[in-house]
Amino acid sequence: MPSKTKEQPESALPKGIGKPATRALASVGISRLDQVARLSEAQLLALHGVGPKAVGVIKAALEAQGKSLARDR
Repeated sequence: MPSKTKEQPESALPKGIGKPATRALASVGISRLDQVARLSEAQLLALHGVGPKAVGVIKAALEAQGKSLARDR
């Protein structure tokens, strides 16, 4: 019998960021975690719908894959 829980692909955005943050990222063409890594924390926070909680979840997900956000310019 198949499991009822779906495993999230490593490249997917973490579910814990919330729907507003997911929509904000989608509005700028971001749908995968590796795409988020191209942005800095300041760039993420500048998106309407992305707050400190979402950034923290994203940073933790990136760190789990040995990645990080881009540096602020």
